[in-house]
Amino acid sequence: MIRQLLDIADLAPDELTTILRLAVTPDLPKPLAGQGVALIFEKPSNRTRHSMEMAVVQLGGHPVYTRGEEVGIDVRESAEDVARVMAGYHAVIAARVFEHSRVQRMAAVSSVPVVNMLSDAAHPLQALADVLTMQQLHGPLAGARVAWVGDYNNVARSLGEACVMLGATIVFGCPSGYAPPTSELARLASLGEGSAHHTSDPREAVAEAIAVHTDCWTSMGQETEHQQRLAAFSGFTVDAALMAAAAPGAGFYHCLPAYRGIEVTAEVIDGAASRVIAQAHNRLHSARGALAFLMGVR
Repeated sequence: MIRQLLDIADLAPDELTTILRLAVTPDLPKPLAGQGVALIFEKPSNRTRHSMEMAVVQLGGHPVYTRGEEVGIDVRESAEDVARVMAGYHAVIAARVFEHSRVQRMAAVSSVPVVNMLSDAAHPLQALADVLTMQQLHGPLAGARVAWVGDYNNVARSLGEACVMLGATIVFGCPSGYAPPTSELARLASLGEGSAHHTSDPREAVAEAIAVHTDCWTSMGQETEHQQRLAAFSGFTVDAALMAAAAPGAGFYHCLPAYRGIEVTAEVIDGAASRVIAQAHNRLHSARGALAFLMGVR
C-alpha cells in the first residue's frame, strides 16, 4: 500500500512514534539513493524548502524544487496529471499548496507517496517538529498539557492531532469565531489517548502547560482580513505575563515567521523561554524521519 502524509491523522499513534524515533536516529540508511523527490511550492517558504531539500540529500536522494507557476496546478495541468507524471520521475512527491483538496487529489492517483508540505487545512511536517522539540525537552508527552493561543488554523489542527495521539492534553485558547468547533474537538479526541479542549481565556489555556504555542494571526491568503483579525485577537498576544501563567520552565513555540509585538512580544520570542530556533532546526530532522518512514525504514 502506498503511504501518504497529508495529515498527522494519516498515521497510527505507533507510526507517529516511529517517525519521531527515526528523526533522532543517527546513520539512517539511504532509501532515496539514486532517486528524486519532487518539491512543489505554490507558497514560498524558508524552513520547508531548506529542511526538505536537506532531508532528501541526507537520505541519498536528489530534491527537485519547482515553483507553483512552473507547474500551474489546475491552470496548466490538473492536479491528477501532475501527480501521475511526476510519479514516473520521483520516489516521493511533496507539495506546499493553498487548497488541501489539491494534495488529496494528487495522493488519490499517485503511485508514490505524497507529502503535504502545507495546505490551508494542515501542516503535518510542522507538527512533527513541534512534538519532537517538546519531547527532547520534557520527555514523553503522555499526560502533559500543551497550550495553543490564537487562531485555530492549519498549524494548530496538526499540532492537536499529534498531541492527542501522543497522549497529551491540548488546550486551544482562541477568540470567538476563530476556535475549533465542538465536532473538531471530538474528532481530535478520537485519535489517541490524549484530549483536546477550548477556552476563550488565554490565561486559562496556558495554565499548567509545559509549552505555549502560537502563530501569526494573518496567514498568506488572509491579508484582506488583517485589521479584522487584529481586533478579534486583542488580548491574545503571548507576553511575559501570559508565559508566567504557564508551568514553571514552560517553553514558547512559534512556527515562524513571527511578528513581534503582534502575536508575541520580542521579550518572549527572543528570551530564555523561546524554543523557536530548536523547533525550526527540528524541521530538518522530523522531515528526514518522515521521508525515511514513507520509504519503508523502520
